[in-house]
Amino acid sequence: MSKDLNIALLYDFYGEMLTQKQAEAIDLYYNEDLSLAEIAEPLGISRQGARDNIKRGEKQLFELEEKLGLVKRFMKIEDKLDDVLKLLASMRQYEDMYVHSHKLAVAMKELSERIEKIKEDL
Repeated sequence: MSKDLNIALLYDFYGEMLTQKQAEAIDLYYNEDLSLAEIAEPLGISRQGARDNIKRGEKQLFELEEKLGLVKRFMKIEDKLDDVLKLLASMRQYEDMYVHSHKLAVAMKELSERIEKIKEDL
């Protein structure tokens, strides 16, 4: 079974909507990098049961993303914030050309910090 690392991101958004066994199996498989046998033991299920729970959970995660689109929206916002940060960084090279360059520099720094805070809160 090959690992789709996007599942870990989907799990972060939708993991609480899975059954307990599906959530535990996916967490152990993707976040803890355990084998199916290592997952089966603490869950009290067979290796095949662990695989089935992972597969059903993955399917559920993809369906939730298809319906709700939270991860897609999150990535889009993060990309836009990165673009704004790049623009601010490129503006810094011109700040000495302005009369009030110190005030501009302070404002740009504060704006950058606020954008970084928004990204952290996402």
